[in-house]
Amino acid sequence: MTAINQVLVVEDELVIRTALKRLLERNNYEVSEAGSVKETLELYDMDKFDVIISDLRLPGAPGTDLIKATSTPVLIMTSYSSIRSAIDSMKIGAVDYIAKPFEHSEIIESVAKIIKGHANRTLASPADADDIELPVHGMIGSCPQMLELFRRIRKVAQTGSTVLINGESGTGKELVVKAIHSLSNRQGNEMISVNCAAIPENLIESELFGHEKGAFTGATATRTGLVEAADGSTLFLDEIGELPLEAQARLLRVLQESEIRKVGSVQSKKVDVRLVVATHRDLKQLVVDGHFREDLYYRINVMTLLIPPLRDRGNDILELADGILKRTCQRLKTPLLVLSDGASRAIADDAWPGNVRELENAIERAVVLAESTEIQQELLALDGGSEDQVENPIAQITDAGVNSTDTVEELSLEGYFQRFVLEHQCVMNETQLAKKLGISRKCLWERRQRFGMPRKKKLAS
Repeated sequence: MTAINQVLVVEDELVIRTALKRLLERNNYEVSEAGSVKETLELYDMDKFDVIISDLRLPGAPGTDLIKATSTPVLIMTSYSSIRSAIDSMKIGAVDYIAKPFEHSEIIESVAKIIKGHANRTLASPADADDIELPVHGMIGSCPQMLELFRRIRKVAQTGSTVLINGESGTGKELVVKAIHSLSNRQGNEMISVNCAAIPENLIESELFGHEKGAFTGATATRTGLVEAADGSTLFLDEIGELPLEAQARLLRVLQESEIRKVGSVQSKKVDVRLVVATHRDLKQLVVDGHFREDLYYRINVMTLLIPPLRDRGNDILELADGILKRTCQRLKTPLLVLSDGASRAIADDAWPGNVRELENAIERAVVLAESTEIQQELLALDGGSEDQVENPIAQITDAGVNSTDTVEELSLEGYFQRFVLEHQCVMNETQLAKKLGISRKCLWERRQRFGMPRKKKLAS
């Protein structure tokens, strides 16, 4: 028989407390109640409850005093006028906050999520304090997904296994790699990072594996590749899904034989490299489509770390925002600013398709424009509809759906970019496309990522 979850409601207004008790009981929770912090401490062992729901403002002492008195997760209730105080309460350990008046479904969903998250965290995090230590410099997070990620980083770092990191753009993949390297026995050697999408296809093999003098036109001297430069250290290949098939075959040899052969050379050289790769794309689907080698996929998919998108990290968003704001003010040498209640709500409610990088940019823009010590919502320039405006044209423009009779004037700039790339990518390489569009290769790659337009790869002959 499944145990009934125990909930404690601490609220001094009898009407609200009674209504909340009945709502929770109708949803199969066993509910206890109290009217103040003092009454709670006198009547109950708080550690026996699965979650405590407490009003922020209580007679005698604030609800935040309960946070320090128990290991049970505390959900803070507050009015919109006290949102800033609720955010401050999370900094000292509240698991979440909910603003009054709230919908019945909202409170039930919050309670269920908290109980589930706390149970997962208990299972995932042993009592050993080292297992809950945050190993990633620059990354903030206390949601269950991030705590599990931190735990796995510590375990993976101690091995020599190849690691595959999956995560959307802007989630902090390179920070995770740096943590793995710094916690490994290779930390004394410099880590080598490579963005596979930023190197022209005709140069990537030379960049990674080196070349001999005279190996091709322009090879005026022997060059050491980045794989060899990472000998004894960690090699990070970002956006490995963009690696051409020919380079994939060479990389497979590195993993299988621990040796490299420079372009134009007949001799191989042994290397000791710990490989960490990252991508925001579905490599398994790329294998199905013939754009990624299946044997390489299984070689790199030894240990997989998944970085959750910012929109799935709950209260981490506000914790991150405060940390980023403080660092930004220090870097720009401005007085320490704070977020207004409206700005905090906007940050908590936004989808953040660009994840932490987008949040950093929004906060830096607000700091630069701020004319008082408090950042208002409008300075963040968040537009809830902007995501749809960017994504909708993409859904309409596909290889089969481009209408060549459309004029440039009838398309947005984004639409023109997408149409041009789709019509010419089979006959032009990335350098030629970028030149025709009047942008850099890096800019072309970034726009491809934003619009979900991966570049076409040549199939192996």
